[in-house]
Amino acid sequence: TLSVITSCLSSQLLGSLSSDEAAPGQKQGPTFKDGRRRVDYVLTYHIQKPQSVRRNTSRFSGSRVLRSLRQTLSLSKSPAMPPPKIDPEIAAQEHRLDYHEDDKRFRQNEFEDNLREMGLELEKDEGNKIPGIGFVKIHAPWNVLCREAEFMKLKMPTRKVYEVKQGSNLVEKINLFIHKVTEPLHPKVESNKPQNVKPLSYPFSREKQHLFDLSDRESFFDSKTRASIVSTRSASVMRITSLLGNGVYTAAYPLHDVGFDNISLLSPQLLYEEWASYSVFYKYQPIGLIRKYFGDKIGLYFAWLGIYTQMLIPAAIVGVIVFLYGCATVDDNIPSMEICDPRNNITMCPMCDRACSYWKLREACGTARASHLFDNPATVFFSIFMALWAAMFMEHWKRRQMRLNYIWDLTGFEEEEDHRRAEYELRVMKKTLKKQHKSTQRLPLNKKYQSKRDTALPYCNSLTPHTSSHLYKSHRQRLRRLLTPLQVSVTFAIVFGVILYRISIRAALHMSSNPSNIRATVKGTAAVINLIVIIIMDEVYGALARWLTLLEIPKTDKSFEERLIFKTFVLKFVNAFTPIVYLAFFRGRLDLFYFPDDLFTTKRDTCAHAGCLMELCIQLCITMLGKQLIQNNLFEIIIPKIKKLIRRRKSDMDSQQQEDYNLTLQRYEKDHFLGPFEGLSPEYMEMIIQFGMVTLFVASFPLAPLFALLNNIIEIRLDAKKFVTELRRPIAARAKDIGIWYNLLRGLSKVAVIVNAFVISFTSDFIPRLVYQYMYSSDGSMHGFVNHTLSYFNVTEFQPGTAPLQPLHLGYEVELCRYKDYREPPWSNTPYDLSKEFWAILACRLAFVIVFQNVVMLMSDFVDWLIPDIPKDISMQIHKEKILMVELFMKEEKGKKRLRENHSNQSPVQPRCRPSSQETSNC
Repeated sequence: TLSVITSCLSSQLLGSLSSDEAAPGQKQGPTFKDGRRRVDYVLTYHIQKPQSVRRNTSRFSGSRVLRSLRQTLSLSKSPAMPPPKIDPEIAAQEHRLDYHEDDKRFRQNEFEDNLREMGLELEKDEGNKIPGIGFVKIHAPWNVLCREAEFMKLKMPTRKVYEVKQGSNLVEKINLFIHKVTEPLHPKVESNKPQNVKPLSYPFSREKQHLFDLSDRESFFDSKTRASIVSTRSASVMRITSLLGNGVYTAAYPLHDVGFDNISLLSPQLLYEEWASYSVFYKYQPIGLIRKYFGDKIGLYFAWLGIYTQMLIPAAIVGVIVFLYGCATVDDNIPSMEICDPRNNITMCPMCDRACSYWKLREACGTARASHLFDNPATVFFSIFMALWAAMFMEHWKRRQMRLNYIWDLTGFEEEEDHRRAEYELRVMKKTLKKQHKSTQRLPLNKKYQSKRDTALPYCNSLTPHTSSHLYKSHRQRLRRLLTPLQVSVTFAIVFGVILYRISIRAALHMSSNPSNIRATVKGTAAVINLIVIIIMDEVYGALARWLTLLEIPKTDKSFEERLIFKTFVLKFVNAFTPIVYLAFFRGRLDLFYFPDDLFTTKRDTCAHAGCLMELCIQLCITMLGKQLIQNNLFEIIIPKIKKLIRRRKSDMDSQQQEDYNLTLQRYEKDHFLGPFEGLSPEYMEMIIQFGMVTLFVASFPLAPLFALLNNIIEIRLDAKKFVTELRRPIAARAKDIGIWYNLLRGLSKVAVIVNAFVISFTSDFIPRLVYQYMYSSDGSMHGFVNHTLSYFNVTEFQPGTAPLQPLHLGYEVELCRYKDYREPPWSNTPYDLSKEFWAILACRLAFVIVFQNVVMLMSDFVDWLIPDIPKDISMQIHKEKILMVELFMKEEKGKKRLRENHSNQSPVQPRCRPSSQETSNC
């Protein structure tokens, strides 16, 4: 803790200054004590505080011989002192802790010995400025780097360079013109400038070192590659993840660069100035620099996020135009004009039992005018546009991904076979030993010894496909199958609770003295409650998904990650979209299940007269903005600042002393105080849920792309600042695509077409307007549409106890009231049954869904077919690289053959003679 650090600050500060003065010519940067070998990777571990004299322990420190020796030594030192009385349980616990610490120390020494056998060089530092923490600095020598680079098939640039053409002369001129126009938007880094030449890359080989430029060995393998090699070797020697999980080591991380590479492009300061600063929010990201520093996987994430944000610009512009069109035509909308016309003396039925009374239709004037902003003919066009936009986005990303694969030399990259997880192997071993133990109990006594010898064999022999497939059919699977639907049902129960809240609050507000803003109050508070529940349950579902995945014990790390991502996505998707789906398709549309006598018991949740689209828009707006503002800004900005403030409050040092103390720390000590990198899944998940809100219900909220664009502009810089200044440097992982996230995006884009078709058909009044205009209107206009959508109800048919308490609220006695539905009037032969107009509109709605879905998907598939996945110039360059590589090796073989021929011609010819039988040959 900082209080302990403060107590040791003065002495260790003097020690660090003296050591710095002792080596004035020492090379600056993260190096070993000799100042020459650079630190490529760091492991940290806890140093146990000694109570008296700390002895060097081994694996067998808990044996009886050592314990008796310690007892005799203690008795010889103080014979007159009686032994202190210690609680046996505490003593046993301390003994277990000592044994556990000794076991960890043994595993640590074993792991470090294995690293040394692999050729890595280690240096320990336990006398640093952070009490209780020890550091293991790891350096990879040149021969180890070459060997592992060859094993990992790392593509490295060769001496051969070739000219890169952007296509035809016309295309090249257009690209140069666009680059000049957008030059102020590009970051000031060398990697973002167009390159006319590119080095030919080839997998590194020790036998072909002459192909590579090895004049500067220090910079041939950059810090990202060196750390990746050390991390890969650490994982292959012994599971570093299991050692971290068991507490043998507390952290493992590569170091942030501090200019040690003599390459200014890899400086974190440049990343901060040209990427993480909010002052450059309008500029493109330096994707090449990000990839050089953090690796392919993180580079692909930020490249995808940048493409997604760029594609949101046209979607946001069109959405704003659609919204402005609704604002401009609200005064010309005939249905809203009829609702707001005071001459239309239409008396509406009560909205709840007893407490609610009759009301005039013109009271819904504001809601009707607001609904037109989002429910207008332009909404259909915008839905089709967004479906095509999603297809264009996916195609644009595939092309961009292929271009990056070519630039980053990932075209021939194939993922290595994933290793088995340590938890999986441990579980297999336990299950195997347990089954063998049960089998030995059933055997006769003379056969148990043979079975015990079989158990001593390595457990890896038991990892057969049959064992693996039938190993986990236990209560864990049954528990996992029960918990997932249980948690989904919890979400539905929460939505049902919000429904009850709406009904009860609406009735309570109607009983108040000022019920003018009842619906607005109920809508707003219900949406806020849904938002709070969604945010809370997001955290719960994230932990639950990880726990369920751990129960499954997947075989490999890739399988574990994919299962965890899928479970988290399903649970968070259901959590975020269940209230929205209810408002869009179920609220106020369950009247088919009510009998005529129960039509106005109103113990159900209904929409306003203008429909559910306005309430859907409010819910989507509050959920989207709330999640972005609270989960992004609060969780990612405010909470880290609060933690820093708490640390400063606990520390005895003021801000100046804290700054001076930080200046004395080494690079690996500073990185220890940074937060650990927990993967890209939370970042991707946040954007995938946002993509769903932008595409799935965009027909009800055309401003969603605009809000997503504004959020992503801040999100990019926020994530950049977090990666550069707040997190430890991640291990560079190789990847050629974004993995399972692309499949989720593609699935959402397909589902969005169907959802928007149903929103336009069943949630909005687009289809009822068309049906009325072309089938029931006398003059082909929208005049009389409002009266056409209202049915009659005889007030004498209220069930007992449901009639209004104040029937004369309007000043006269009401005999018939109106409600929005297509039902037969009370004077017909079938009162309150669904009318013919209802079935005609329903048929048109279903027909529109089928036509809309097929037409839009056909257009999306046409766009997918029209745009090739690989740009033409990239395919030509890849083909050119293959030809150049073949020519290079052919030239090399010809050179070798010529050398052999020259060598054979220049060598002296030995004379040949035949010795006779009488004389001895001198040859």
